[in-house]
Amino acid sequence: MRNVIGGQTMATRRKKSAHAQELFILHEHAAGIDSGATFHVVAIPPALDAEPVQTFGTFTQERHRLAEWLVEHKITTVAMESTGVYWVAVFEIFQNHGIDVQWVNAREANAVPGRKTDINDAQWLQKLHAFGLLHCAYAMNISEIGSTGGWKS
Repeated sequence: MRNVIGGQTMATRRKKSAHAQELFILHEHAAGIDSGATFHVVAIPPALDAEPVQTFGTFTQERHRLAEWLVEHKITTVAMESTGVYWVAVFEIFQNHGIDVQWVNAREANAVPGRKTDINDAQWLQKLHAFGLLHCAYAMNISEIGSTGGWKS
């Protein structure tokens, strides 16, 4: 018995899928950041550093060191999940360093199971962002963030 789907045999169907489009990197200098209350895990493309995943604290000095590390590696854009409030503090620092920040929907980024660590999350965000597979959850500029770190009404 032959397995037929949509009038085509499975062999024919497999042959067509062999011509699927390839993914191309759209953002060569993209980073992924998993932000938390006590630290940020940052992943950059492995070709840019022998240790492409770094952890930075959340104090202001550490945030500046994080931004400088990204600039040193010519990172131009970062993807961060739009969960919690931990990303707010780095927004102005990144913007002042010329780094484009994309807040992405956590559901899109977490659609693939199996990533249970902050390191894996940061690497996954970096990879998806490099391929242009994440959508910005909210586009904003620094004037939209109030002095207390909240949204202006």
